[in-house]
Amino acid sequence: MGLYLNPSNRMFQMVLNGQFYVDKTGLASFMNERLCSPRQFVCVSRPRRFGKSVDADMLVAYYTRGADSRAQFEGLDVGRDPSFGEHLNAHDTIKLDMTRMLPYAEGGMAGLPAAVER
Repeated sequence: MGLYLNPSNRMFQMVLNGQFYVDKTGLASFMNERLCSPRQFVCVSRPRRFGKSVDADMLVAYYTRGADSRAQFEGLDVGRDPSFGEHLNAHDTIKLDMTRMLPYAEGGMAGLPAAVER
């Protein structure tokens, strides 16, 4: 239904296996600086087709306790960050895919909270 607790790193691996990949793992380094601080909440708002889902899959793969992602990230930008090992696969993650949840939400956006609770 679009709600996943500690998902695997499978979606990010599919991106890495693709013909083209632009390393944006610096976003994980950016987030590492903000974890457990007053600036921990970050809104990523970009137009459609700007890679928000790919970025979310990357962050899930990096933080999730549901996978061992060391091999995926060691050769990327975040692998050179001093905080790399501290946060790698060390956090519980929840991924909500709103595009998958919308059909279950009665009344459109107003029905999303009830769809999440299901």
